[in-house]
Amino acid sequence: MATARARHILVKTAQQCEQLKAEIEAGADFGEMAKQHSDCPSGESGGDLGEFSQGMMVPEFDEVVFNAALNTVQGPVQTQFGFHLIEIISRSD
Repeated sequence: MATARARHILVKTAQQCEQLKAEIEAGADFGEMAKQHSDCPSGESGGDLGEFSQGMMVPEFDEVVFNAALNTVQGPVQTQFGFHLIEIISRSD
């Protein structure tokens, strides 16, 4: 079964997500931004979700994590929880 390791930042609005993405792309540290802005408890650990299997996350999140390029910031990705920026750290089939 496919597994991945990712980190994310969860916020309430697409606009806030886009702003954070722009700051990260301009050089801000993803982990620090997660600590400062993420509404998810994982923010305390820089947004790190650890390793998980395909199907463990909501479909919208899984779709990105198991298909998008590694080590790039993806998003905003909307789920029932809010808007995510996602960085896929590793993936195995």
